Amino acid sequence: MPDHSLPTFNPRLTGLSCFACGTAHDHRVIQGVCRVCGLPLRVDYAIRHGDLPVSRLGSRVASLWRYREVLPIATDEVTLAEGWTPLVDAGDGTWIKDEARNPTGSFKARGMSAAVSAARALGATAVVAPSAGNAAGALAAYGAAAQLSVTVAMPEDTPRGCIEECRLYGATVHLVPGTIADAGRWLREHGPTDAVDVSTLREPYRIEGKKTMAYELYEQLDGQLPDVIVYPTGGGTGLVGMWKAFGEMRTLGWLDANAPLPRFVSVQAAGCAPVVRGFESGADRTEPWVDAQTQAYGLRVPSPIGGFLCLRALRETGGTACAVAEADIAPTVRRLAAATGIDVCPETGAAWVALERLRASGWVRPSDRVVVFNTGTGLKYR
Repeated sequence: MPDHSLPTFNPRLTGLSCFACGTAHDHRVIQGVCRVCGLPLRVDYAIRHGDLPVSRLGSRVASLWRYREVLPIATDEVTLAEGWTPLVDAGDGTWIKDEARNPTGSFKARGMSAAVSAARALGATAVVAPSAGNAAGALAAYGAAAQLSVTVAMPEDTPRGCIEECRLYGATVHLVPGTIADAGRWLREHGPTDAVDVSTLREPYRIEGKKTMAYELYEQLDGQLPDVIVYPTGGGTGLVGMWKAFGEMRTLGWLDANAPLPRFVSVQAAGCAPVVRGFESGADRTEPWVDAQTQAYGLRVPSPIGGFLCLRALRETGGTACAVAEADIAPTVRRLAAATGIDVCPETGAAWVALERLRASGWVRPSDRVVVFNTGTGLKYR
């Protein structure tokens, strides 16, 4: 058993609680989903106004670990200098947060840095996850940095670059017919039994790495937040993480308690849009999408366990959800890349289509400041 007296976990971390039913869980042992209802766990901190002054951040490391007071690990984190990605001005009051600049080329590096750090601190020797591509590459890299055994399962049509990236870092790779849901099922039935599962929202710490995107936006926009955040949504960890971060910012005194929050736009492909369908129908949780199809592989998540949290975040921020036609994605990727010089991924192409549609309808106003997330490099898709 690990020695929990070591100063590894943040002393402000008070425990874990279920996002759905509130059941408390001990953070000093490895946890997955809620033992009562089977839904995702939230990391809770004892933080107060002034615990993380913005003025203190200027001299800190340019990575997500600059926000250590609201991250689970205090020392000995597993890091490859992830985070602090650029906010690129795309004109007309729109910025692209270019997460392709992260180690392994996607925003998945953020979550895996936090998740692998916590797993190692709790004594794990092996980790596993299903993935549509980018999460597997990130897990393989951070597992290698932590000297943990890594096993990943991916759909057999995953882009070759993602598959070879995992093998490069020494991970064991299994290719499975179907979607990420089928890959997850394969791991549960055939994967190593001694490994910690770090699947999306099936452990509590990937959210903590992803939420730092919101903290960075606040700093990069000089103490403000955008009016609209357009976010390609598969499993939804980043959307949920930023929504969680807004609440923490209010507690810390960064945001006024009554200030409006950025309106989230959850973007999915028309061939796999469980969050959009749930939002439009007024449901409080998502239902599995049958026969999920899209070449924007990060959006091909038919049964997101955190779908109910995505819906809650959209409604609490006055946001919306958009499904984009598959035929519109690839041309928009090429057009956006040619206009900005950013190597955008298909998921970001979908997000840009949604933004253009929302501008045309008036939902996004000319005066709105908008951030669109480029969640990863397009290189792995070619």
